[in-house]
Amino acid sequence: MKNYTKEDIRRICKEENIKYIRMMFTDMLGMLKNVEIPVTRLEDALSNQVMFDGSSIEGFVRIFEADMFLHPDLDTFLVLSWENTMYGKVARFICDVYKPGEDGKHVPFEGDPRGVLKRNLEEMKKRGYTAFNSGIEPEFFLFKLDEKGKVQYPLEFNDHGGYFDLAPVDSAEDCRRDIVLELQKIGFIIEAAHHEVSTGQHEINFQFNSAVEAADNVQTFKLVVKNIARRHGLHATFMPKPVEGINGSGMHVNCSLMSKDGKNAFFDENTPNQLSETANKWISGILAHAKGFCLITNPIVNSYKRIVPGFEAPCYISWSDSNRSTMIRIPAARGKKTRTEVRSVDVAANPYLALAAILRAGLDGIDGNCKEVPAIYENLYKCTDAERKALGVDSLPASLEEAIIAFNADPLMSEAMGPHITEKFVEAKTQEWNEYRRHVSKWEIDRYINRY
Repeated sequence: MKNYTKEDIRRICKEENIKYIRMMFTDMLGMLKNVEIPVTRLEDALSNQVMFDGSSIEGFVRIFEADMFLHPDLDTFLVLSWENTMYGKVARFICDVYKPGEDGKHVPFEGDPRGVLKRNLEEMKKRGYTAFNSGIEPEFFLFKLDEKGKVQYPLEFNDHGGYFDLAPVDSAEDCRRDIVLELQKIGFIIEAAHHEVSTGQHEINFQFNSAVEAADNVQTFKLVVKNIARRHGLHATFMPKPVEGINGSGMHVNCSLMSKDGKNAFFDENTPNQLSETANKWISGILAHAKGFCLITNPIVNSYKRIVPGFEAPCYISWSDSNRSTMIRIPAARGKKTRTEVRSVDVAANPYLALAAILRAGLDGIDGNCKEVPAIYENLYKCTDAERKALGVDSLPASLEEAIIAFNADPLMSEAMGPHITEKFVEAKTQEWNEYRRHVSKWEIDRYINRY
């Protein structure tokens, strides 16, 4: 937390020769948007007077409700080191979205994903917790661009590396290093960067933070990755499963709650596995609502090509302190680092909404509304359906359609998202599913055109 004041920002803009400011916000589908203003309008930004047309943004408002206001979070002020221009530097704020109130005052817009997360954090505070610490691990693929700067089809990998490989096998090493250096330049604390299991797949881990800051960091991370990759003639994608037959990209969410005394509420040194009763109840809530929040954490048609058996992504609703075939894993670290790792989330998810959904599900468990379930130590990928049923293990939705149905059947998830997001999100995803199921794919033509 930088605790910038308005005067700090005025001073930095002058010292750094800032000429443009990007007022950034995130739409319902997780896309980063912005209104760019010249620095001469800095005072308008600082007094929450920068407006935009909300009717043009996915999931926002109707044409006759168009006027929206951007309230910058001063602590997110950042000089974008990769966007220097010949006229001066570019900076940004991450903003909360507001709308006009009846009395002329601005009121939080219920469709702002950042606001949805903040509202659910208030529910957490009512229960006596002070922070929802989140460490998010987004994976991504790098593909070659053609001479026109477009993605090549068929997709062409830039390397032939595997897990933890080095150059020359991992020929994207230079690009990944430049991404890390750029992230460090803007304040990210990088913990590790490496080639992932699949060809062309990478992971860069950065330090955990409180929930809103963690989601902000994911959005900034994606922006940096895409921009630096392009400088290397590569396209970075956060599509969950761009290539058939290899592992897809996840966005594991490590999370814990902090109690009023500043301690990790998930740690108890006196239990056999050193997990507290709070942690066990938290896990029960996430498992109980896993189907319901899958639409939020795995939000696109392609998401369900990733969570299938055989490619490391969890597709069974279960937990363990060591078993990577389960949906929730408890990493070995204890004490302040005790945490749950929700492994089903993918990189297409809106990070604000995903964290809000996971938080609200966990809190429902802590409230005592969900049955506690035992840890699973069997390799669920090798179990038969009957064996998994005997263990009491259910599956995540197998398609976007199933996820929509499960979301609609879970009132807590609708409450967590609020009426506006619930209506607009289901509407958008239903349209996406209908478009997909009407589409005739090349696979269908190849399989059936001569057979029937």
